[in-house]
Amino acid sequence: MKLCILISILGALTIRSINAQGCTGVTIVSRAGWGARSATSFSTIATPVSKVFIHHTEGGECGTATTCASQLRSIQNYHMNSNGWNDIGYSFLVGGDGQVYEGRGWNRQGAHTRGYNTNAIAISFVGNFMNKAPSQAMISAAQNLITCGISKGMVTSTYTLHGHRDANCTECPGETLYNLIKSWSRFQGKNGITFQC
Repeated sequence: MKLCILISILGALTIRSINAQGCTGVTIVSRAGWGARSATSFSTIATPVSKVFIHHTEGGECGTATTCASQLRSIQNYHMNSNGWNDIGYSFLVGGDGQVYEGRGWNRQGAHTRGYNTNAIAISFVGNFMNKAPSQAMISAAQNLITCGISKGMVTSTYTLHGHRDANCTECPGETLYNLIKSWSRFQGKNGITFQC
């Protein structure tokens, strides 16, 4: 009986930390929820931002909260230990479980798109989407996150949507995902973008 009560309390705490962002139609797992390391430093950016960049992580996919948390910790370790960055590079990541995972969040400067880290957010799909599309749950989560950002005043309602490849020399976010986002509302591709290699 005591074990059941403890599990119930822990479950309630987890739900509270996951839904702390209060966004409709999307579940955002907090940094604490996926076991993020603390950033070594950070700078804030002015919000609302006017650009949203879509990325993919290029590595393995994840399908459960446990495997996604593990994958995010590996990505963060790589970004911090190998790249020498102060945190995971992306603003948010979308797992194969259909949940969004908080990276740097809405108002911390990212390390995702050269030339646009101070005035844009980046949403990265966990996995490699060169030759396959992410699930509909992942797509809906990313679109609902953008809508949430608008409602919270973190993203302008007139934002423009771009793939990472529109601004930098890369195949990111993968051919299949890039072709998919071309149909999304507010997609602008290279329009209004200064390309940097």
